[in-house]
Amino acid sequence: RGMSSVERPKRPLTAYFRFLKEKRPDFKLNNPDLSNPELVKKLAGAWRDLPASQKQVYEDARRTDWQKYSQQLAVYKAQLSPAQAAVLEEERRNRLAKRRSLKAKREMTVLGKPKRPRSGFNIFVSENFQESEGVSPMAKLKHLFDTWKKLSSSQKQPYLQLAQDDKVRYENEMKSWEAKMVELGRKDLLRSGKQRLRKSSTQTGKAKSSPRESKAKSKLKKSEE
Repeated sequence: RGMSSVERPKRPLTAYFRFLKEKRPDFKLNNPDLSNPELVKKLAGAWRDLPASQKQVYEDARRTDWQKYSQQLAVYKAQLSPAQAAVLEEERRNRLAKRRSLKAKREMTVLGKPKRPRSGFNIFVSENFQESEGVSPMAKLKHLFDTWKKLSSSQKQPYLQLAQDDKVRYENEMKSWEAKMVELGRKDLLRSGKQRLRKSSTQTGKAKSSPRESKAKSKLKKSEE
């Protein structure tokens, strides 16, 4: 990407993905009616049933390519300037942080963590999005955002009340969920005391823009620019 005169070497495929790449064309030819997810599922089953001796062939190929990759990567890094190396390291850290975030989100989904409460604006948007003016989703969102700003306090009140009810739902579900996590030995997933205090003060104090509402405002501002 312009960082170096030598292209960064690509990581070698794992044994499993080598198997997929090699066998996919034949499986696709023999099973033309299968969708991609069904095809991958069938290939995964074939890999699972493959004898260990045959799997070892793919593993040996991976190990050989990994040794070549390590040598090529060392050469690539050696000809980078300190500034270029720093940029690449920052990109690596960002990728790892993103992967950890996605992994954490998937884990929360599997563990059944309650969905965060919606704001009054979120509820207003979900109820009126389909009928909103605008040819694109962003145009519809902008129209709804402008409409929301013009609503009187009494007109907003039903949505704000629904949002308040949703906060109560969330807190009740979170208490039950956190109790379950304690039983499972996952105290690391519990909210800290500061988080609970902040949520409580937000509910009793002046309402603030939710993260989603703030994100919507940011998107609208960028689109207008």
